[in-house]
Amino acid sequence: MKQLFELSQKPKKLVIGLMSGTSVDGIDAVLVEIEGSGTDTRILQLDFITVPFPAGFKAFVLRNSQTDTSDVSDITRLNFLLAQLYAKAVKALCKHANVAPDEVDLIGSHGQTIHHLPDKVELYNERIAATLQIGDPSVLAKLTGIVTIGDFRVADMAFGGQGAPLVPYFDYLLFRSDKASRALLNIGGIANITYLPDRCEASEVLAFDTGPGNMVVDQIMKIVYDKEYDEDGQIAFSGQVQEDMTDYLMKDEYVTAAPPKSTGRERYGSSYVSDILSKFSKLRKEDIVATVTDFTARAVYENFNRFLSPTALQKGRSQLAELFVSGGGAQNKFLLHSLGRYFAGTRVAVAENLGISSDAKEAICFAVLANETISGNPANLPQVTGASKRTVLGKICLP
Repeated sequence: MKQLFELSQKPKKLVIGLMSGTSVDGIDAVLVEIEGSGTDTRILQLDFITVPFPAGFKAFVLRNSQTDTSDVSDITRLNFLLAQLYAKAVKALCKHANVAPDEVDLIGSHGQTIHHLPDKVELYNERIAATLQIGDPSVLAKLTGIVTIGDFRVADMAFGGQGAPLVPYFDYLLFRSDKASRALLNIGGIANITYLPDRCEASEVLAFDTGPGNMVVDQIMKIVYDKEYDEDGQIAFSGQVQEDMTDYLMKDEYVTAAPPKSTGRERYGSSYVSDILSKFSKLRKEDIVATVTDFTARAVYENFNRFLSPTALQKGRSQLAELFVSGGGAQNKFLLHSLGRYFAGTRVAVAENLGISSDAKEAICFAVLANETISGNPANLPQVTGASKRTVLGKICLP
């Protein structure tokens, strides 16, 4: 306890953030210097690397994320295997940054989401929502010798929240503006948006998952082109958006559902993609890629118009001035072009324009959330997740 108290009192900390998202592309590992906490938080990104997963690992994780193909023995072993891979990523980052592991104060690790079930069902006379992120933080702490905080979602869900998205609190701390209304859009496997009206307080932040990000595009690219993703959106640029297919995709009930809401591979996984490819098998494959890529942007825009813009304007806030994009989707030029077309009149730019790496943003977020936990600060936003109250997030694991 003395170690944790001393750590909480340090004015500056070296913190590592770890993220492996729903796309299962690899481990993003970032080293940041964090000064202060809460609204006084200041960060300096010192180094960032992405460590690829072993060959075949992505397919193994995805197989065990689906109810019809998962195996309890595999999931149990994956929980430890991921922690070991995270530990190797931490050591690789320290070597790359020329920092000794014992100089690092803290690790914040999101873990790998295996299954996320935010909608409550009745089970043995109890109403239950649930989520599972593996890559046990206790194992990670022991292997690295660094205090580790992980499993951030469950505390919010204990109070009736969806446990996601958690990035909006980080967005509020670092990127709120007194002069302009901003939105921050992270496009990983799933797309999630944070809306920061000008002069907003924490209670006024609005955010949710808008629908698929890269997840559907990547799956289709793998099936029809045997490629992991559409590099720079080149395939999408060679095709044409098909309005009949777009009309079908826009009937997705999740897109039009009111927040709070969060989603994942449970909705936009293999069965969803199989349905699309079956219904539109006569279309050119490049047109399918163009249309599903554009759908990601259009779903963001539809959600913004339905649930964000009216609320902010009712409170006398300014029109959206800036949309900053991060995550893997920020590398897809076709996707950025579609966002620019839908959000005409709004500045659409990548997160680097805020002084932060597009690729590193989510990893930085979990470094900051770990700092909030060790500082004793609640880091969920009830109006975002649906929780009954604010609470400190994460499990603190000692080395």
